[in-house]
Amino acid sequence: MKNLTKKITAWVLLAVFCQFAAISPAFSFSIGEEREVGEKLLYSVRSAFELVDDPDVTQYITHLGQSVLEVAGIQYFDYHFFVIADKEVNAFAAPSGLIFFNAGLIEIVNSEDELVSVLAHEIGHIVKRHLASRVEKGTYSGIASLGMALAAIAFGGAAAPVLFTGALATGQSLNLYFSRQHEEEADLLAYDWMKKLKRDPQGQIKMMEALRRIARYRSEKLPQYLLTHPNPEARLDYIESILENENSKNDSLARTDEFDFLRFKYRVLAKVKGPETLKPILATIVADGRSSESVKAMANYGLSQIAVSENDYKRSLDLLEKTAKHYPNKKILNVDRGAILFAAAEMTEAEKCFREALQAESSDMYATFLLAKLLYRTGRAAEAEKYFKTVSYELPEYAKVYFELGQIASDKGQKGIAAMYLGKFNLYQGKLKLAEQSLKSALRDAALPDALKIECRDLLKKITLLKK
Repeated sequence: MKNLTKKITAWVLLAVFCQFAAISPAFSFSIGEEREVGEKLLYSVRSAFELVDDPDVTQYITHLGQSVLEVAGIQYFDYHFFVIADKEVNAFAAPSGLIFFNAGLIEIVNSEDELVSVLAHEIGHIVKRHLASRVEKGTYSGIASLGMALAAIAFGGAAAPVLFTGALATGQSLNLYFSRQHEEEADLLAYDWMKKLKRDPQGQIKMMEALRRIARYRSEKLPQYLLTHPNPEARLDYIESILENENSKNDSLARTDEFDFLRFKYRVLAKVKGPETLKPILATIVADGRSSESVKAMANYGLSQIAVSENDYKRSLDLLEKTAKHYPNKKILNVDRGAILFAAAEMTEAEKCFREALQAESSDMYATFLLAKLLYRTGRAAEAEKYFKTVSYELPEYAKVYFELGQIASDKGQKGIAAMYLGKFNLYQGKLKLAEQSLKSALRDAALPDALKIECRDLLKKITLLKK
């Protein structure tokens, strides 16, 4: 019940930024204010929702996002991309460059071009600052609503329902949609960026067709995405008109075998959808004579991921081998093999896979993190710590790495350092109260190095701002 309340409150928090669609604000947020509010929203979402934040999932979606930003030009914000373990069809752009994709939306996407089209559309909303322009600073009613919703996330418990009600009461009526003008602006930007990336603009068309089907068949209960991004029919007509007016064909489109996209998609779905739901879908793809060999190979990959979740490691390895035979040059499949062997406690073979992967690609944080975990669990804490610190440097907001570093510090009797890492672990999971307690505990340790004391104090200041 508590988790449900947090989820409801988080959606209210996000809704606050969409509630002034019919108002022409006298003042809009400054860039600095938008950064501050965006950071608050991020920690609220982390508190209320489970993120699919495995390093390879994060690296993939971030790489796609950065490719769009490279052609979009200079930006006001540092962008961050997240996948939420939620079956609802949704994607949203929060203030200051935060973009979230629900697993439910990823499920209906069938190609990387389609995914990039949605990603570029959401970046378009941030570039145009559509959300920030709706907040009326003159009355501060939006800020009050936002503050109450944030408090509900931060304190939870019995106060959350009261604060949730207060957030609704002090705000104006909620209009959960972008205007048609905003949608057209974001779609036009997405189209232009996809052309510059040599992406097929048909990805936009196919994505809108999928959303139109959902709108027709789920008209009684539209998914969140279609509440905030309405009129898929009108959007589809608009995009098709752009293509017709261009009246040109780009013969030098970037080609993709969809391996990376389908691997990403099936890893996300295997973590979110139950085996009883996903397994029949994938088995049907494999059995369908109309499926291409590459599509079958990746369906077997998805089945391999499900088998891991069912602790059927032999079957998982057999299915993965079918994928590897079709894609012999995809080195990341060796990391996947190592992950399965690690789960099966085949440590020697798993370590060999991880080290081979890092020799081929030293920046692979998926292999780095798994190797570090294996080293720690086989009694080589000093070497493990080095790899964990590499991950913390490359992915500084990846919560799980701080839990592992805290365990190592605790084993060494470094209570203050262990408490600091625990504080960072809780902070990046959105658990501000627990993070604050741990960081204060760390500062009480006289042996804590001065540099870490400074870091703890800075983090505590940050938490104070987040809780305001």
